[in-house]
Amino acid sequence: MSDFLDKCRNTVGANHVLTDDTDTAPYLTDWRRRFTGKALAVIKPGNTDEVAAIIRLCNQFRVPVVPQGGNTGLVLGSVPDQSGTAIVLCLARLKRIRAVDIINNTMTVEAGCILENIQNAAAEAGRLFPLSLAAEGSCTIGGNLSTNAGGTAVLRYGNARDLCLGLEVVTAQGEVWSGLRGLRKDNTGYDLRDLFIGAEGTLGIITAAVLKLFPQPKAQLTALAAMQTPDDALKLLAIAQEQCEAALTGFELMSNFCLQLVAKHFPQMRLPFPQSYPQYVLMEVSDSESEEHATALLENVITSALEQEAIQDAIVAASIAQSKTLWHLREHIPLAQAEEGKNIKHDISVPISHIGDFIRVTDILLQDSFSGCRMVTFGHLGDGNLHYNVSPPEHASDEAFIARQADVNRVVHDSVHQFGGSISAEHGLGALKRDEIRHYKSDVELHLMQSIKRALDPLNLMNPGKVL
Repeated sequence: MSDFLDKCRNTVGANHVLTDDTDTAPYLTDWRRRFTGKALAVIKPGNTDEVAAIIRLCNQFRVPVVPQGGNTGLVLGSVPDQSGTAIVLCLARLKRIRAVDIINNTMTVEAGCILENIQNAAAEAGRLFPLSLAAEGSCTIGGNLSTNAGGTAVLRYGNARDLCLGLEVVTAQGEVWSGLRGLRKDNTGYDLRDLFIGAEGTLGIITAAVLKLFPQPKAQLTALAAMQTPDDALKLLAIAQEQCEAALTGFELMSNFCLQLVAKHFPQMRLPFPQSYPQYVLMEVSDSESEEHATALLENVITSALEQEAIQDAIVAASIAQSKTLWHLREHIPLAQAEEGKNIKHDISVPISHIGDFIRVTDILLQDSFSGCRMVTFGHLGDGNLHYNVSPPEHASDEAFIARQADVNRVVHDSVHQFGGSISAEHGLGALKRDEIRHYKSDVELHLMQSIKRALDPLNLMNPGKVL
């Protein structure tokens, strides 16, 4: 493969073709540091033409390609396997913001742009780009689109797919499809954009995108409510949606065990109530009128919820600092889990109306089979997405529990299926859930997906072994 690598060096420059183990190591280990693959090289093109040229070389030499952005994925979608035959195509150098159109409320960005930088650029233009994730300081928009990322504002603004109007894509043959049209209506055939969004790099490589922008809200306020059950949280959601309508932009469920873990491992973070409650909801209202109007909306919701006995207590953040403190509790749950030890994660979705029943039924099923296991249940209740994670019993061996992951997954995923849900809400399938999905998708659905893959990537060079 020396001839292939020499041609790659001629295309992108020798400094951007990494083959030394020390240089390639950061690109080969997944975000959770549970898997490390091998690669022929890590190649870092600087623009779309260089991406296309590298893909043409990969076609010529039959070299598989693993596209990578910020490498913040959670399902082994952005790291190579251990064969050492693939290249990692890192898009971090494609980081230009090409254009901001305030009148059209769009921004054209390259795939390697860090999500937080896009948010900041939108704010500087007096606009909002609402996609928000825990990894926003390091994840890239290309990866966000390739996995159809969700985050905390899906309730109001939708997933990454809903925030994208157009794409530029390098196909599996090394051709460039320029679909960077900032149109909200375009019925001129198949929607190619939607084929590549959520495909996890298995059909082609996203190199740029036209993103939707929104007016900056006049005020954003946060409240934390305490309640007894997830069903009470659903009652609160109904009240909040009726009274706030589109102003309700965040609605996050957190169990008491989640916050107890945060308090245990981050003692500097104080819990806001003097006593514990079984469940909590973090609500955010984004108002286009004023802070006073937003405050009135939240207070009315809380008053109604107290009167209807949906909640036991609540606080409204009195300042931006206090609001950030409340959000930090939510954001530190994954970190607290990691400090507590290994756990088995599930990124699932069920119809919103069934969430209470799903949690109640599945908790019982897990206790019957894995007595003493501890449930770390939190997530985006407003759009039906839960991070339904299972920790070992207290003082039990992490390794012994993780060895039973397949059995735990089967209980959880079967229950998700029974409730009409999905075993991957926002993280994707990658390699981690590639085989698992076969239990739950119909033969017709899988056949259609395989047909698309064969048509667009007949040599199976685009992120092979992922999704399908």
